[in-house]
Amino acid sequence: MSSGFDAGEQRWRAGLGTLRQVVRQELVARQLAEHLPAAPARILDVGCGQGTQLLRLARQGHQVTGLDSSAALLADLDRDLEAGAADVAGRVRTVRGDAQQAAALLAPETFDAVLCHGVLMYFPDPMPLLGELARLVAPGGFLSLLVRNGNGLAMRPGLQGDWAAARRAFDETGYDNRIGVTARADRLEELAALLGGRRLALRAWYGVRVFTDLAASDAPVPAGPELADLLACEERAGATDPYRRVAALTHVIADRPGP
Repeated sequence: MSSGFDAGEQRWRAGLGTLRQVVRQELVARQLAEHLPAAPARILDVGCGQGTQLLRLARQGHQVTGLDSSAALLADLDRDLEAGAADVAGRVRTVRGDAQQAAALLAPETFDAVLCHGVLMYFPDPMPLLGELARLVAPGGFLSLLVRNGNGLAMRPGLQGDWAAARRAFDETGYDNRIGVTARADRLEELAALLGGRRLALRAWYGVRVFTDLAASDAPVPAGPELADLLACEERAGATDPYRRVAALTHVIADRPGP
């Protein structure tokens, strides 16, 4: 991506493999799996970064395209592809470029699923990027968005006892994240309306990181059974009210009507 994320890229890379990131990636993958068509589907990952979701989907037999502006993150992805199976690498295409130029870079091609996870929050105005993404969703396909949850923005500072920040978070959508970047949150109702204006209808939504958002940035991943229990609790909470409404992140699935 090309956005405010650039300033925090090194911290992002350093945090890969920690508890917070493992929970995020695993929950999003499980939620996404409920909606993906049978392989081989055509999938685009905008802001693919190091390719966690992209590689998982390629291993499942999907044809995947990853778009990102970061040479370092795409190089990380290339190394993983070279170290893996040749048939998986053969199902992956990468494109370096700005997320807000996605349609210009890839059109007239469209995709059965367009993923944009953890990207929209780094753009002060979400409309241009949403327009690019909508153009790339094929009729009958869907968009998968992962955004910072504006309806739960006061939870973390409130639970930490930072009352001044919590009071601001009830009325504001800007926040300072853990990689040192000022970002922006989206409220579900407002996001659904913006998507509707792009002819994308809300199909489903989930919370991500309900219980583990307060974990330290360097918290390690627990072993086997404990991790399985943790993920099971996060998965259930992410699909259940009232828990999903105060999750750190919101995962939205929005449909493009068929022909």
